[in-house]
Amino acid sequence: QVQLVESGGGLVQAGDSLRLSCAASGRTLSNYAMGWFRQAPGKERLFVAAISRGGGMTDYAVSVKGRFTISRDNAKNTLYLQMNSLKPEDTAVYYCAARNTVYSGSRSDAYDYWGQGTQVTVSS
Repeated sequence: QVQLVESGGGLVQAGDSLRLSCAASGRTLSNYAMGWFRQAPGKERLFVAAISRGGGMTDYAVSVKGRFTISRDNAKNTLYLQMNSLKPEDTAVYYCAARNTVYSGSRSDAYDYWGQGTQVTVSS
């Protein structure tokens, strides 16, 4: 199975940018559809972005479309989430997820493997 480790979170101000990374080990990332989800305190885990196995298909939550970009470097076994124009409402723990399929989409139950999460805090 694949192991996922997120990094790149931190404390930033509104309007700043961050790039999250999700490093995969144990299996080749190119076999997996990937996604990013986030969970704010006391709230359910929500879809952020998804990308297909080969990177040719992407999807975004309405709340982040135009500000966030999901990408992957299969040669480096790494998934990315570039986050621009951050807002306080983007504050959450961000998780990457994977399933051994072509594309998994926006449902959290469509993913089998999860990282431990990385905290993103955006101050106003």
